[in-house]
Amino acid sequence: MASRLMQFMRLARMALISLWAFRLRSLFVIVATGLGIASLTIIVAAVDGAQRKAIEMTDSFGPDAAFVIGGDIFSRALGRRTMSLTWSDVRALRQSLPGAYLVVPLRAVGNISLRYGNRNTTASLIIGATENYATAWNWPLSEGRDLNEEDILRAAKVTILGAEVARDLFGDESPLGKTIQANGTPLTVIGLLSERGLTTGHGVSVDNRLVAPITTLQQRFGLDRQYFRSLRVKFHDVHNMHANVENLRSYLRKLHNLAPGQPDDFTILTADEILKFLSMLRGSLVAFLGVTATVAILVGGFVLANLFYLSVSERAQEIGIRRAFGARSGAIMTQFLCEAVALTLLGALLGQVLGLSLGQLLERLEILEIQLSFKIFLLSMGSAVAIGLIFGLRPARQAAKLDPIQALRS
Repeated sequence: MASRLMQFMRLARMALISLWAFRLRSLFVIVATGLGIASLTIIVAAVDGAQRKAIEMTDSFGPDAAFVIGGDIFSRALGRRTMSLTWSDVRALRQSLPGAYLVVPLRAVGNISLRYGNRNTTASLIIGATENYATAWNWPLSEGRDLNEEDILRAAKVTILGAEVARDLFGDESPLGKTIQANGTPLTVIGLLSERGLTTGHGVSVDNRLVAPITTLQQRFGLDRQYFRSLRVKFHDVHNMHANVENLRSYLRKLHNLAPGQPDDFTILTADEILKFLSMLRGSLVAFLGVTATVAILVGGFVLANLFYLSVSERAQEIGIRRAFGARSGAIMTQFLCEAVALTLLGALLGQVLGLSLGQLLERLEILEIQLSFKIFLLSMGSAVAIGLIFGLRPARQAAKLDPIQALRS
């Protein structure tokens, strides 16, 4: 065993010497392999990042909740109403929907200019809601209190700030009791949402928002007082969500006088629906990047094979001399395989650096979510070894089969 190990080490050393002697050719193989491994690195990091994002979004959404949106957001048929949810729907659901314990209607206005003293910022959304907004979204308050029934009845000029908005306007100072201007409307801060650190599909932070009574939004921002865009429903029995959602759908269809066969004029989303949608997107991402990575790896492998075939021809005399001095064909083949694997491993290291750098850039540009893990290193190095062995085997066998006399004459 020790003698075989020494022999292998000697062959590996000779392989490295040969690679340095043909370093320009070696560089081509390293770069070609590196591009393939870079693609593989991006796909693994992106898929893991998409999985992490899906888990974060479904956890924050809540397994016991349904989110109802006015209109069919998937078909968007021409002329189809999107404002189909009313206050009468809310009252009926609160009184009669089996298993539901919380129904919160929601409206929203985008791009709100905020001012406190000499500080200014812009919130992506101001959300109008009824009491228990934070409870409805499983969103703990780090300070203050949630909206209550009195706030809604009085259309109180109060607000709950998202963490990013509070930081922009108040820095490290507590915002409680302070009055801010939202598009010129004074709102007194009664609560501060804890920071979630998530972004929406449009790359906007969920912490860049504020919440106010829905009646206040209707009065101060000129919103329709009968209809609203969406509502949040929470159920007691989280293990029976399919039946809960079917009951919700049937009841809303009855409230909206929809005949059998007539499409819904609303959309119901649950954590499972979101997870299915994100899984479908992740599958598309895997398919697209997977094809790209496979093509790039195959290109790297073919570059390696072709350059090694050329190397065998150019090094025929070297191989002939070694065979004449007693080198076995197995030793020749092992040396060439060592050369191939050494180059692909170097290419893997280069590819990981390129892939992770590009992945970080894509994440900063909010094109992809990536997550780094040791799995990337293992897959990259394993793929590199496989490329070296598979595409280097035939040139190595060709070198091992060279007749020493013919090789010396060439």
